[in-house]
Amino acid sequence: MPRRERNKFVKKNQVLELKIEDYAFGGKGIARIKSEEGSFVVFVPNTLPGQLVKAQIKKSSKKYAEAKLIDVLESSKDEIEVPFQDIPGAPYIQLPIELQHQYKKESTLSLFERIGKVDNIKDLFDTFITSPNVFHYRNKMEYGFSAIGYDRITKRDKDEFTLGFKRRGVWWMGDNLEKDSGLFDKQMEDHLKNIRHYCIDTGLAPWHGPKKEGFFRYFVVRKSFKTDELLFNLVTTSPDLNKFDLHKFTNFLKGVFGDRFAGLLHTINDETGDRTIATSGHIELIYGKDKIVEELLGLNFEISMKSFFQTNPKCAEKLYTKVIEYVLEDKSKVDNTVVMDLFCGTGTIGQIVASKSENAKIVGVDIVASAIEDAKKNAKRNHIKGVQFYAADVGKFLTTHPEYEHTIKTIILDPARAGIAPKTLQKIINLNADRMIYVSCNPATQARDTVLLKEAGYALKKISLVDQFPHTAHIETVVLFEKEK
Repeated sequence: MPRRERNKFVKKNQVLELKIEDYAFGGKGIARIKSEEGSFVVFVPNTLPGQLVKAQIKKSSKKYAEAKLIDVLESSKDEIEVPFQDIPGAPYIQLPIELQHQYKKESTLSLFERIGKVDNIKDLFDTFITSPNVFHYRNKMEYGFSAIGYDRITKRDKDEFTLGFKRRGVWWMGDNLEKDSGLFDKQMEDHLKNIRHYCIDTGLAPWHGPKKEGFFRYFVVRKSFKTDELLFNLVTTSPDLNKFDLHKFTNFLKGVFGDRFAGLLHTINDETGDRTIATSGHIELIYGKDKIVEELLGLNFEISMKSFFQTNPKCAEKLYTKVIEYVLEDKSKVDNTVVMDLFCGTGTIGQIVASKSENAKIVGVDIVASAIEDAKKNAKRNHIKGVQFYAADVGKFLTTHPEYEHTIKTIILDPARAGIAPKTLQKIINLNADRMIYVSCNPATQARDTVLLKEAGYALKKISLVDQFPHTAHIETVVLFEKEK
């Protein structure tokens, strides 16, 4: 068996200083190592053209390597100062939003050329939908406690009670959030240091990742843009619970947030896994309400701590408006017909379609039973008729309901990041619908699925991009496919 040729440019775990020259889809900066033997590409996530970075090689092949960002040594000339604390969840917050949009548009459309084999994708581009709120757009944030902190001066770890976010790429090291990050609620984040000091004063320990011990684990906050309320969830372990006064903590939060304080939940998580909600955990309402209400396009949705809901609801309205525009573009394919809403989650899109088309019947399917329960409750709350929701695997549902083959004219698809499994996509194709509106939070898998849809006779007619997550590499797409005659 021949020996694998060793990479002449880099070795695994090697630490390098690299100049970022270009930008690839998914927020990967491109650096090039040049030598007499040629040029070698290194991809570094969460970096920008013009930056000088310190990065560690994680994976290497003959053609390219992938590295982990350790530190930004020099900023790009394009970066600007912002009044927010830098956090891993907003790697591009110092890049003007117009440049963020440019990078996202160019890199996403090139995916459909390269992976999706769509030669004229630029001609099919419809619109780039921007977020109404560039800052403070999120409606949920999870803050983690840690017994190991980060010293921003020495850039080393230290023993410290922290409440904030993990350092990028370091699962056991926390970084205190001292002020507004620019992503979530400003008042909430400006007061997070006061919540941290309250917890420190109890004398109880924060979670120590390597040792897998401690009392305080997470502080989770949900916000309603409709009511401006905040719902809190304190996650702890159980052994020292008798030493912590939950009602005293409730009064502290009341004093800080006043009428905005909707409720406090307490979750016990004694598992060693790094999750806010344990599979065997116990959640209890300590004060107030356990749900808040959000509004999307005139419909009300009740959200619990565990509900899946769009993270940027103001931008989600614009996303859904574009989806509905594509769905209702040919009303003959909607009115008096069954519209399939597959991977429907809490059924938001289907309910909006039903509210806009009195004669359409919506069939929504999703594997997450709790999401389907929420969908049914929300449809009842909004007095939406003509919707049916099923908790089932989409592929299995289509196998057990052959009556839908050749009777569906419009399908809405909104799968998870992994895209649609080929077998399931084939079952969807077998329905023989005239039109598909495919919403994706991962254009790479959508571009992959585009190839199979093209082979089955579906042409990509329009594509819109939606910037639901400013200052991150994420972009969402809405694509209209039509069956060619």
